[in-house]
Amino acid sequence: MRDLELKVPPLALVFLAGGCMWLITWAAPAFGCAFPARVATAVGAVIIGVAIAGMGIMSFRMAKTTVNPMKPESSSALVVTGIYRLTRNPMYLGFLWILFGWGIFLSNAPALLILPGFIFYMNRFQIEPEERALARLFGPAFVEYRIQVRRWI
Repeated sequence: MRDLELKVPPLALVFLAGGCMWLITWAAPAFGCAFPARVATAVGAVIIGVAIAGMGIMSFRMAKTTVNPMKPESSSALVVTGIYRLTRNPMYLGFLWILFGWGIFLSNAPALLILPGFIFYMNRFQIEPEERALARLFGPAFVEYRIQVRRWI
């Protein structure tokens, strides 16, 4: 299973998951469920996601460390301030909110079942390898941070 670790860029996974959600909606239109303010709610969720991910990116830029999720061993700083005081993975949390907004827009209950799959994949094949690399790079500082701050929220 380690062959899958750090192989799919997270942003590509967002597009893949979003495409799967759209295909499910297209293939199973009978499970659609319209509700008032669907578009406004979807846009709100996407805005929240973009803001959360953006704060994570800005924190990395301010710390002058890499935002490349495929090479966690290239990290030059352990970022624990800003949004990183609340979540260890704001970029991935932001992506999840964006996919949630897309799911709301699609208004198809089975399409939302992609979200737990996204979380599982990110935890197993992206976040766990990143955390192993950060533990090697930053040792006790990262271990302490991992104890104090939750992975997602």
